[in-house]
Amino acid sequence: MMVPVDAPLSCEVVIVGAGPAGLSAALILGRCLRSVLLIDDGTPRSWAAHEVHGFLSRDGIAQDDFRRICRRQLAKYPSIAQRSGEVRRIDPQGTGGFRVCLPDGSVAHCRKVLLATGVLDELPPIPGIEEYFGVSAHPCPYCDGWEAHEAAIAVYGDERRGVEMAHAMTAWSRRFTLITGGWRVPVPERRALGANGVSVIESPIERLIGHGGLLEAVRFADGGTLRCEALFFDTPSVMQSPLAAALGCRLTASGRVACGPYAETSVPGIYAAGNVVEGVQLSIVAASDGARAAFGINRTLTREAFSRRARCAALAGARSRRYASRA
Repeated sequence: MMVPVDAPLSCEVVIVGAGPAGLSAALILGRCLRSVLLIDDGTPRSWAAHEVHGFLSRDGIAQDDFRRICRRQLAKYPSIAQRSGEVRRIDPQGTGGFRVCLPDGSVAHCRKVLLATGVLDELPPIPGIEEYFGVSAHPCPYCDGWEAHEAAIAVYGDERRGVEMAHAMTAWSRRFTLITGGWRVPVPERRALGANGVSVIESPIERLIGHGGLLEAVRFADGGTLRCEALFFDTPSVMQSPLAAALGCRLTASGRVACGPYAETSVPGIYAAGNVVEGVQLSIVAASDGARAAFGINRTLTREAFSRRARCAALAGARSRRYASRA
C-alpha cells in the first residue's frame, strides 16, 4: 500500500532501496509480521537494461514486469507500506531507534534500518556510449554474456580492468578484441591474451557506430574500424547514497559497507544488503543478501522483545513480592 504524504510514519523497520535486496528483505519481514516501510527513489543500477537475466524463475523477464510482480506480491502483506522518495538523512535517537527524514518534510520513526541503496556503474569515457548502454554495451557478462556469445565482441577497460575483463570474457567467447583506449598492454600479458584468442587494439576510441542502440562498429582515433556487435566494459561503480558514510558505518577498502554475518553494520541497528556490500554483484545474490538481512533483523527484534518482556515480568514479580511482604 502507498502511504499518504501527511500520514505519521512509525514502524519497526525502514528499508531504503527497492531493488532485489530491498524487495526480498521486505517480503521476509512482512512474512514475519514486522511493520515495514519500503522507500525507493526510482534509480536502479539496471536502469538501462531491458531484461533481468540469471534470476531463477524470472530469467529474461522485463525489468518493469519484474518490479511490478514484486510490488504486487508485497501488497499481500498489510504490515508492509511502500513509498516513493529519496531518504536524505537518518538520525539515531536516544531511545535506540532512528528518525528517517524524507525530502517532503515527513519523518519516519523506526527501530532498525536496512540500507539497500545500491550502486551505479560509471560509463567509460567513450563518446555516445549512452545510446548503446543496456542494449549492446554492458558492464556484466554474467548478466548479458550469454545473449552476446555468438556476436562480434569487444571488451573495453582502462589498464588492468580491461585485462581482467578480457580474462573473464573467455568463458563466453574464445575470439574477441580487447580495446585499451591508449594503454599499452605489457608484452607477457599480450602473449597470454593471444594464446587465448584475444586480439588487442591500443588506439583510443573516437566513437561508436550503430543505430537504435545496436552497435555495429568502433571507430578509432587512428582511422581504423573494428566490426563489433557487443561491447563489455569494466569501470568503477559507486554507491548511490551517502547515508552509510554519514551514519558512520565502517567501509571496506573498496568503499563498500562492511557487514557481519547477518548484514549488521558497525552501527548498531543499521543493516546493509545488496550491491552496497562486498560480494558477487548479481540480482539473485542481492535478493539473497536481502533475505539474510531480514533474518538478522527479525532475529534481533525478537530477542530484544523477548528480553524486554522477561525484564518487565521480573520487575512486576519483584514489586508484587515487596507489597506482599508489607501487608
